[in-house]
Amino acid sequence: MKVKELMSTKLVTVDPDDRLDRVFFLLTMENIRHLPVIDQNKLVGILSDRDIKKTLAPKKNFIERRSGTTIQLSTSKVKSIMKRGIITIKPESRAADAAAIMVKRKIGVLPVTHKDKLVGIITASDILKAFVKMSNTLDGINRPEIIELINQLN
Repeated sequence: MKVKELMSTKLVTVDPDDRLDRVFFLLTMENIRHLPVIDQNKLVGILSDRDIKKTLAPKKNFIERRSGTTIQLSTSKVKSIMKRGIITIKPESRAADAAAIMVKRKIGVLPVTHKDKLVGIITASDILKAFVKMSNTLDGINRPEIIELINQLN
């Protein structure tokens, strides 16, 4: 199974100069956990929801409204907390290789690049979904059929 079969191609990206409060709402509204950071059409970093939440944790930068609610104000920018030197993978790579890299590096996402251009991302969740689907398919095949399939592969 190839990375290109599992990766997401509907990408939401951010700029290094975007403010973190804007990015927080983007993550929330799009219901995503990872954002590639693009500068002048080049992948320069990645940002996760965890990075944002750690940075936007309660601090002294807030204003109080008459209603009693407070609003967190963040002047920080993406470039101040994004992960740099990110590891990428090619669309033609094996999904198992992507999984191995994620496990070894303890990361949950790999940007997918082709000719130095971002074409998608693959997450640990994408790989787990594929595993569940394959497992369910194999559960529907009885054991002698599995042995026969394995023998045919050898």
